[in-house]
Amino acid sequence: MDLTEGHLLGGRVRYAQPRAGFRSGIEPVLLAAAVPVRPGQRVLEAGSGAGAALLCLAARVAGISGLGVERDPALVAIAARNAADNSWQGLAFLTADIAEAPDIGRFDHAFANPPYHDALGTASPDAVRDAARRAPPDLFATWAAAMGRRLRSRGTLTWIVTAAVLPACIAALTEAGCAPSVLLPLWPRAGQDAKLVLLRGVKGGRGRFRVLPGVALHAETGGFTPDAEAILRHGGALAI
Repeated sequence: MDLTEGHLLGGRVRYAQPRAGFRSGIEPVLLAAAVPVRPGQRVLEAGSGAGAALLCLAARVAGISGLGVERDPALVAIAARNAADNSWQGLAFLTADIAEAPDIGRFDHAFANPPYHDALGTASPDAVRDAARRAPPDLFATWAAAMGRRLRSRGTLTWIVTAAVLPACIAALTEAGCAPSVLLPLWPRAGQDAKLVLLRGVKGGRGRFRVLPGVALHAETGGFTPDAEAILRHGGALAI
């Protein structure tokens, strides 16, 4: 497979990914910034691709262990190589569908950027890209159930999704026993509608649901805002 060699977090993370097909954007970096992991804890990512989110999380919080579950074996091989290139032995990647993965133990936190494009929409001409973005009708419920049952009590489940599918995602987390607790809108620019949101649930949680002020990603004059730069370039955390 033809790869491009690049970096994440302003050069802190070496990152290779396929030249063609689905390529990582800012979503996995934002997702990693939202996971409230502490040193010594274990994390699970569903649909891990070439490993961008887990790599960024390991760069931000030392001493964690993580498992990425990805159904494309070629991407699993690239993700494993990326982890080795960054000398992070605590990260592992498994070829499987998250709904059908074998016994992989329990985790303190789980997270994903699940496919969220309508299954009835126009297909991408690239099969890999299309599979990474298209969601069958029951995907959110299936993923929430599969991830939730692998969480320890009070473990967190964090997703980054488009705002259009937010009602379905809230329902899926609720049904899986991971009560939605926090929503963080991601504004393209100040004053614009949010296209992406970060949603967190807590397994067995009973607290009130909060909608946080949100983060504007791009400045009016171009480029990222200082808040976005702190996350995307400098490995800052999102306090949610």
